[in-house]
Amino acid sequence: MPAYPDVVSWAVPLFIAAILAEFAFVKLTGKGGRFETRDALTSLAMGAGNVAAGIALGFVAYGFYVWLWEYRLFDLGAAWWVVVACFVLDDLRYYWYHRIAHRSRWVWAEHVNHHSSQHYNLTTALRQSWTGTFTGMWLLRAPLILLGFSPAMVIFVGGVNLVYQFWIHTEAITRLPRWVEAVMNTPSHHRVHHGRNARYLDANYAGVFIVWDRLFGTFVPELDDERPDYGLVHNIATFNPLRVAFHEWLAMLRDAAKPGLTLRQRLGYLLAPPGWSHDGSRQDSAAIKRAHLARHPEARGTPGFEGM
Repeated sequence: MPAYPDVVSWAVPLFIAAILAEFAFVKLTGKGGRFETRDALTSLAMGAGNVAAGIALGFVAYGFYVWLWEYRLFDLGAAWWVVVACFVLDDLRYYWYHRIAHRSRWVWAEHVNHHSSQHYNLTTALRQSWTGTFTGMWLLRAPLILLGFSPAMVIFVGGVNLVYQFWIHTEAITRLPRWVEAVMNTPSHHRVHHGRNARYLDANYAGVFIVWDRLFGTFVPELDDERPDYGLVHNIATFNPLRVAFHEWLAMLRDAAKPGLTLRQRLGYLLAPPGWSHDGSRQDSAAIKRAHLARHPEARGTPGFEGM
């Protein structure tokens, strides 16, 4: 298998420079979002923890990919067009991973930390999971390996995907030309994804290409008259990286271990959408949307509420 560069490591100096530039822009102009020192430091700590977890546990996924490579159907080689095809297909894989992460509490437990900041700036992009290995979502790359894309290539294009997503975590960029907004994931589209507004829940899962959301019916545009309110539906109000990383795992396991539940109910707390409860005492995203429409019936049929 050919070797590929570690693009995430290469991009770290660019990340730092971009964060400093964004911070200077916000302070000098008073536009483009907000920075809070404790919040930014928490995001940096989460990023560092993600790197450490990757070093400690990365062998699990990669070892599986190398083993699976022996059973590939084809060997597609390393031509430039193969890399491009792998990138596009891996972005489709990312869309479905991301959608699952918002619709199954088991995966949400590792992804929730990325949404835990109530600010939206480039440091938020670094707020990454420490526990992704445990969800098993790395298995979604298995079809790419079996099709004949080498494990090294698959890891490489995944890194490029991650680097792309860094710059879309900003309010300093409003909207890009229409053709870019139509095809690519942009800051405007991703601001929607980070909004906890009822309209914006469960939308814009794209990594690089927003066309996946348009194709699968999960696209919601950013509205000029409704600014995204960032954070979680129920914010955790902490800057402690350990709590940010593990709070949902602990809450999920406590719910699943409640006495008197059936096996089906216990599995519901593990696998059903975030907000699900066996007695209906909580609200998932669909219930939040319905409640919003009950208060604001004029919103029915508008972006984020189509078909409700």
